[in-house]
Amino acid sequence: MLNIGDFASHGRVSVRMLRHYDAIGLLRPARVDPVSGYRFYEASQLARLNRVIALKELGFTLQQVRAVLDERVDAAELRGMLRLRRAQLAAAIAADELRLARVEARLRTIESEGTMSVRDVVVKPVPSVRVAQLTGVAASYEPEDIGPVIGPLFAELCRRLAGAGIEAAGPSVAHYQDALEGNGSVLVGAAVPVGPSVRTGAHDFEVVDLPPIGEAATIVHRGPMDEVLGAGQELARFIEENGYRSAGYARELYLECPEDPAGWVTELQEPVVRG
Repeated sequence: MLNIGDFASHGRVSVRMLRHYDAIGLLRPARVDPVSGYRFYEASQLARLNRVIALKELGFTLQQVRAVLDERVDAAELRGMLRLRRAQLAAAIAADELRLARVEARLRTIESEGTMSVRDVVVKPVPSVRVAQLTGVAASYEPEDIGPVIGPLFAELCRRLAGAGIEAAGPSVAHYQDALEGNGSVLVGAAVPVGPSVRTGAHDFEVVDLPPIGEAATIVHRGPMDEVLGAGQELARFIEENGYRSAGYARELYLECPEDPAGWVTELQEPVVRG
């Protein structure tokens, strides 16, 4: 027989791990000295220990390993477990490949520009939000056309909300879509989040639920919105270099809006899809 230290050495595991396997009934020692409490194992038990290690390396939990070794799992169930594990590993590899592509894209950007951007792009879901809003039409999506429309809309919306005694439930949002005219003009929405009790039809502004965005490429812009072009270009470059394509206009989430526009903090949220 082998004492626990020698058995652990032969099995390339720690003594602490063998004690844990004993405690959960996964691998009991062949004999325990009743006086000293020392554990002893037979060499033949190395086969079970090797199977434990092999199944763990496949990603099975110790509970699953014990069920397999104790033959409480039939061949069909084991195939199902292995197929599920295969799918999990494939998903993990895909996620790692995506992260690798982002690292390579960032390296290309640094190498081409000689510096690292201080703005990071993050892909994340954006939840639905109930908003009060006013809309208008801008001649184009260019900042010089958007600014003169969105500013007065927000000023008027805030005046109407104050008149109705409604407080904002979060940062303001600007959103855009192609106007019906089809001449390059854009429908501009100036929106302020409101509570769920605020209903449409009872006020001199719309109350709508902005739909969620499954995946949005987001970037934080600091400064006035007439200088947002650089952030928009970084966002577009990220989308192209990381295998996405744009699925619509970016929303603008105004996180901080002090009197001086130089202190504004705005998150651009552009919906994206793969390919």
